[in-house]
Amino acid sequence: MLKRKIDAYIRNYYETTRNALLITGARQIGKTYSIRQFGKSFKSFVEINFVEMPEAVELFKDAKSSADILLRLSAITSVPLIKGQTLVFFDEVQQCPDIVTAIKFLVDDGSYRYILSGSLLGIELKDLRSEPVGYMGVKDMYPLDFEEFISCVGINNTVIGALREAWQNRTAVDEFIHGKILELFRLYLVVGGMPAAVNKYLESNNLQEVMTVQQDIIRLYKRDIAQYDPNNKLYIEEIFNLIPPELNAKNKRFILKRLNEHAKFERIEASFLWLTNAGVALPVYNVEEPKMPLLLARSRNLFKLFQSDIGLLACQYAEGIQLRIIKGDKSINFGSIYENAVAQELVAHDIVPYYYNNKKRGELDFVVELDSKVLPIEVKSGKDYETHRALSNIMDCGEYDLPQAIVFNNDNLQVVGKIVYAPIYMVMFLEKNNIAPTYYKVDLTGL
Repeated sequence: MLKRKIDAYIRNYYETTRNALLITGARQIGKTYSIRQFGKSFKSFVEINFVEMPEAVELFKDAKSSADILLRLSAITSVPLIKGQTLVFFDEVQQCPDIVTAIKFLVDDGSYRYILSGSLLGIELKDLRSEPVGYMGVKDMYPLDFEEFISCVGINNTVIGALREAWQNRTAVDEFIHGKILELFRLYLVVGGMPAAVNKYLESNNLQEVMTVQQDIIRLYKRDIAQYDPNNKLYIEEIFNLIPPELNAKNKRFILKRLNEHAKFERIEASFLWLTNAGVALPVYNVEEPKMPLLLARSRNLFKLFQSDIGLLACQYAEGIQLRIIKGDKSINFGSIYENAVAQELVAHDIVPYYYNNKKRGELDFVVELDSKVLPIEVKSGKDYETHRALSNIMDCGEYDLPQAIVFNNDNLQVVGKIVYAPIYMVMFLEKNNIAPTYYKVDLTGL
């Protein structure tokens, strides 16, 4: 059984609120499995899958009240509905938006607990998130991040705790441990975080079998493209296929002319949004200045496009590259692979990544907002990681006054001035601080 962070999140959510929860994310990332595991903690667990049970879509379409919905629910399940002890799981809700709207009435009724899951294929994100406010939380789920991966392959909490302490104290890691975790990171580049691929590796240690699983997932994604957006499927599939070669290009920026000589962003924007909303691709937009808030400096039509899972990206490259990646073959361009892994990790930690490019100062691989500050990030796969013209230009710029930068690389941790040189695997410790809400009361005395 794969240990996922989402499992603890779900348990805590249902211990602290009576609301429903919608788990969203790409296909094949383990949403259904985690929910079923949580369902075992209830005396009764009811699962309605709107893809496998299309008749259920029609059944709930014109329901008028919670009593009406519950009556119909009891008619299509043989599992007993026990008040206060039943979890009802609505799966693939993108097929039945009506049930999302109806959750308000079901939560108000209070007879049972509810959890939902959707892959967000063929339906706009806002359609699922705008209703019902105050009655349902939404949690995005992603493939296994690196910390989850190493836990699954056998690294215990003591080792992970020691690594985290080294990161927090900015001290070097024990060299033996550093070498082993770096080897595991290269393994992660190949296996990735799709649960089926990770399970296959744990069962067999056979990279060829892992790649077969990954190829099946890619084919599934392409079938989804054809099924859910037939009008734009050619553009969407071509964009998806272009992600690996575009990342291998010199500046890694997605070039529309590679898609079509006369392509304009306005015409194909919907295709990029579809891939993003489906959780299949990760766009990283350019910002004109590394200033808070980064969103205001975002350029809408300048971006890099990363694969949602690093293992799927490696699978799309030439066959035979997997073992060479694990061995650290110097003839391979690790730059794009490392950057994709970092982008994936940041997104999994709810950190929105951007990149910075300026003709005068150069390009930064990533800039993010962390602890109410802008943090520049460079990703280096070679030995010359201390050479970074653009980063030096930005850090020396008094206008931006950035307190710190990180260069992820293959060597051990060291700090030089305002720059932290950290092992690439320590990207797993870049997380938002769960700071308690700040309260401010206006003093109206004297008015």
